[in-house]
Amino acid sequence: MSVRLPAPPMLLQGSSQAGVNLSLAATAWMVSGITSAPLLNTMLPALGALPFLLQLKRTPRGYGLQILGVLLLLSVSLALKPMGDQQTLLLLGSFSAVLLFGIGQEVSILPLQRHLIVEAGSTMKRLRSGQEIGALVGNLLAALLFPALLQFLPALVLLLPLAIVASRPATRPIAAQEASNASNTPPWDRSCALQGLVMGALFALLALWVRDVDGGRCFDFGMVLASYGLGRALGRWTPRVHRSVPYLLICALLLLSQATVPAWLAVLLFVPIGALAAASDAALVERLTPLGDEPLRWQVLVRSGAVGGLVGSIGLGLICQVLSLSAALPLVSAGFIALAITQPRTAPAQA
Repeated sequence: MSVRLPAPPMLLQGSSQAGVNLSLAATAWMVSGITSAPLLNTMLPALGALPFLLQLKRTPRGYGLQILGVLLLLSVSLALKPMGDQQTLLLLGSFSAVLLFGIGQEVSILPLQRHLIVEAGSTMKRLRSGQEIGALVGNLLAALLFPALLQFLPALVLLLPLAIVASRPATRPIAAQEASNASNTPPWDRSCALQGLVMGALFALLALWVRDVDGGRCFDFGMVLASYGLGRALGRWTPRVHRSVPYLLICALLLLSQATVPAWLAVLLFVPIGALAAASDAALVERLTPLGDEPLRWQVLVRSGAVGGLVGSIGLGLICQVLSLSAALPLVSAGFIALAITQPRTAPAQA
């Protein structure tokens, strides 16, 4: 039986995802302005992935930790000018907020998705569409809104509608399902982790790369993320190909983005990169069908990918700290080639 929600499930999911992407993009840009150390910048995605390694009780009310995380980020953004010389305190505040935000995501996302599917009659396909559109909106807002204070306030507003749903007690069937799965950690998948390792390395230093190498602005960083998000939203129309092909094409597009091309073209290249990344995600989730329902399979992808991303982001940060930021792209490109090589010879990808 469906229940009355403050908005359609797809809109709730999209609004929340917009708030998530806006919060994380704004934080990445803010931290890259506080310090140019590659290792410290890669700590952000690493801390966001850390909760996936913990045995946490899953509950929709954990969503409140995401709200607290954004409130802490708001405090840091307010303190940027008065405490501009207190780099350590600003970084500690940012890192603590991202960790809190990540814990909230880990404990609440699966029960909330099941709640929207079971009680509101939605489907995982619709929720995923809402997530992709929301991610695109959040990244566009990151490009258009600046400074940080003007980014975190809208992010907080976008997160609030789903918080209303999270605060409601579940009906008896859903409550029983959540209780049985509260401490049950989704399984770990090696292929998802390997993809997460390379993708995590790609995005770990993106803000620092745009700021330091390209001499870009927050608008440039946000538009790169928005282009990637647009590609993911269009990913369902990607042609069916062998699972190795998306990785090879992403590698080629990344290398092309570093050639002598106009800046706008380099940004637009992230549209097909996003579409190819979405296609590779869909192929991995399809392969995980024996594990259970779609929310669980997507959570396996997210969880395993985040664990791999933690290793990839810290590893790349250490290498770039010792060498230079220019070493990042060749290493990431080699990672995509390795992913392509390790794909099985059968079972083409399903977009």
